[in-house]
Amino acid sequence: MNSDFNFILGKETSYPECYDKSLLCPINRPERTLGMKGCDIWTAYEVSWLLPSGKPQVAIGQLTIPASSRFLIESKSYKLYLNSLNSLTLASFDDVETLVTKDLCDVLKCDVTFELFALGDAPFFVTDFVGNCIDDLDILISNYSPTPDLLSVGSDEVEETLVSHLFRSNCPVTSQPDWASVQITYRGKGICHKGLLAYLVSYRHHNGFHEHCVESIYVDILSRCSPDSLSVYARFTRRGGLDINPFRSTDIDYPLTHPIRLIRQ
Repeated sequence: MNSDFNFILGKETSYPECYDKSLLCPINRPERTLGMKGCDIWTAYEVSWLLPSGKPQVAIGQLTIPASSRFLIESKSYKLYLNSLNSLTLASFDDVETLVTKDLCDVLKCDVTFELFALGDAPFFVTDFVGNCIDDLDILISNYSPTPDLLSVGSDEVEETLVSHLFRSNCPVTSQPDWASVQITYRGKGICHKGLLAYLVSYRHHNGFHEHCVESIYVDILSRCSPDSLSVYARFTRRGGLDINPFRSTDIDYPLTHPIRLIRQ
């Protein structure tokens, strides 16, 4: 299993002309986050294969990987793997789902779910995160690397959901920007909204995979603010026909509001 950057991301590659499971590349999760509740939800908008007649089929695929898994999947390897299905003959949606599920379970060493949706049946509704958007707060930003010290709480007990669309981090290999909307739901002493917004913006120059960034946000809020319950859900904009949507929680393994699709996805 490859835990470093010795994989195809950031390298010149050719799109595969035949099915190739070996393209899938796992990446280690940080030790401090192993066993965490939540999941990574991937939407694949470019799934295609051939019927026995040679006629192409297209569909939208949804992959869910538990956050408790030892490995996550590297995005470009997953894209190239899905493209390797383009010339593969499979008779039905069920056959595609069975093959992809088995391949990913074998590589990630955990149970995953992969479900296909016909374009007319895809239950992804363009909407917005529910919650109080904090993006219009007047704040002064002086740091663009993650700064947990910006997080603080007051004395009042609250239960609220806060949303920001200003999150940006960068791919740790290519340095391309990754954009996301973040929804934070918690119960406990009220988190300072201005400090939270400044903290989220502080990731702007940070190099990190989507999942690692969300796990860092989750861990920092837990350690700095000590909420009684906490969920952090980020939906990243699409790249290469894929969007990645990590969810981490003290209580549940799957976001209650899914399936959704935000306006930038």
